Amino acid sequence: MADQTILVTGAGSGIGRASALLAARRGACVVACDVDAEAAGGCAEEITKLGGQAIAFCCDVSDERAVTGLFRQLSGKGLVPGGVIAAAGVDLGGFAHELPAWRWQRVLAVNLTGAFLVCRETLAALLAAGRPGSIVLCSSPTAFAGFAAGGASAYAASKGGVSALTRTLAVDYARYGVRVNAIVPGPTETPLMWAAVPASGRATMRAQIAAEVPLGRLADPEEPARAALWLLSDEASFVTGSHLICDGGVLAKASVSV
Repeated sequence: MADQTILVTGAGSGIGRASALLAARRGACVVACDVDAEAAGGCAEEITKLGGQAIAFCCDVSDERAVTGLFRQLSGKGLVPGGVIAAAGVDLGGFAHELPAWRWQRVLAVNLTGAFLVCRETLAALLAAGRPGSIVLCSSPTAFAGFAAGGASAYAASKGGVSALTRTLAVDYARYGVRVNAIVPGPTETPLMWAAVPASGRATMRAQIAAEVPLGRLADPEEPARAALWLLSDEASFVTGSHLICDGGVLAKASVSV
């Protein structure tokens, strides 16, 4: 991964930030993107303090002009991302019968359309440069199973779309040497995990979730990040169209306990 340019969206926090830092430690030049300019800058600053190379960009992946503008700026710097981790995501939960259309649209705009736009521009840049590459998207166990807690229809639909996009792009672009895969993280200690949970209730919720995960805990963000970096690496050179499940056993567990 040394001397490669790796683009990470959602690099301001959580799995995206962990992925950016890990890529930098492995010698990559990291393009740290986030809708929060300060968070993106903080990630890039931390990388440079550790002796790595990073550039920060503020980018809302749901905004087509912002994404095309990002890649235009990268091109102007002579940079073509050989690897991408599309970790930007939101979750605005709610049961379907109470879910405003704007919430549904926002979740799909960031999680699915955002992933598509980043993939589209990455693929166009790689094909124009005649280079191979590797793209890692972020799916979710909700793409494969309904959660007992409910209220995840928009998020689940968006991640189901990400999984379908992963398979389709993998087949379409394999002939060009571009691999496309997805990680499937389980409950992870990230800001997104607790976005809808009041601070006063987080300890109780954390304990409840940990009890339901077969491994008995939530993941540290670096754990799914390591999975993403493996998919980017040459060690996964014959892996495309796949999902690397790193969920602590959530999808392997039946809901019936007797």
